[in-house]
Amino acid sequence: MKTAVPPFSNPERPRLRVLIVDDNPQVLHDLRQLLELTGEMEIVAEAGNGLEAVHLVGELCPEAVVMDLEMPGLDGYAATRLIKTQQPAPRVIILSVHTGSDEQEQARAAGADAFVMKGEQYEILVNAILGKNASHGSYDSEKGDST
Repeated sequence: MKTAVPPFSNPERPRLRVLIVDDNPQVLHDLRQLLELTGEMEIVAEAGNGLEAVHLVGELCPEAVVMDLEMPGLDGYAATRLIKTQQPAPRVIILSVHTGSDEQEQARAAGADAFVMKGEQYEILVNAILGKNASHGSYDSEKGDST
């Protein structure tokens, strides 16, 4: 379920290179559509599990990774930990239906840069990917936000 795109090369309007990771094909499709509509992001690949995500980060060097937590094989926590160990530069944003503080703390401990709940307003996810403010049960480790 991997789709890759060559790096965006328009120097007049560079876009943030993003990898999206979720085991639900509909979620991948919807995220791609929504994030590309911003004009600020280019989806360089999609992955259906954590192992595929780790491989694609090494291969494509995205600037941000939107990661689901529950996936077959390698889950989002383990994938985030591996990505941050091997390639610390990409910003990893956890996007999850789990809203508990335990999940957020585990994600933070794994090295996630931000945590956004599925179902939040679209702008909250976009801002988290771009490294802007966090809100509503989200956190952004760069900014020390937590609500």
